[in-house]
Amino acid sequence: MTSRPAGAASGPDSPAGPPNPRRAEILGAAAELFARRGYHGASIGDLGRAVGLTGPALYRHFSGKEAVLAEMLLDISERLLAEGVRRAAAPDPDRALDALLGWHIAFSLDNPALITVHERELDNVPEPQRHRIRRLQRAYVEEWVAVLRRLSPGLPDERTRAAVHACFGLLNSTPRSAAGLDRDAMRDLLRTMARSALEGAALEAAAHRPGGAS
Repeated sequence: MTSRPAGAASGPDSPAGPPNPRRAEILGAAAELFARRGYHGASIGDLGRAVGLTGPALYRHFSGKEAVLAEMLLDISERLLAEGVRRAAAPDPDRALDALLGWHIAFSLDNPALITVHERELDNVPEPQRHRIRRLQRAYVEEWVAVLRRLSPGLPDERTRAAVHACFGLLNSTPRSAAGLDRDAMRDLLRTMARSALEGAALEAAAHRPGGAS
């Protein structure tokens, strides 16, 4: 699966066409606006003013506020999965895990508004797009699960998925946790904590297997 750049459309809500910088600008402004005010607290007029457009002019790019939110969260999910697939394919599973951590940490540090909107507003996405977003997210989780299973072949799938979701909770804490450190320090802290947590999950699972240490 390949990533579709934000704003890659030539008409309202169209997923095809050449990259449209204006559309990408609208999505970026919407992420900041929705994160700050909430989806229901921001109007289509507010969004237009944020990018120097009137409401009617914005409708040339999106059919409405729902379409902006759906496009935004689909793009997040597609980008995460596309890069996750690429990085998880590294032959050495240890390097694959480092690559996945590096990618997700960079994304989390660079996109706190997108993370906030995703956590709070996914239920406001129309059902067909919401279903697709969740399917993409599950596929992304499975890329991590596959890498961890290569590192610890005996790790049960459900325990591994639980560990991945818990790790994402840590990595996606940046809208709340990253204010007190500079970017490099926060990146290193997240990498150390996430790697230790995932390795600890593998050790804990091994200890509970028949014949494992108690």
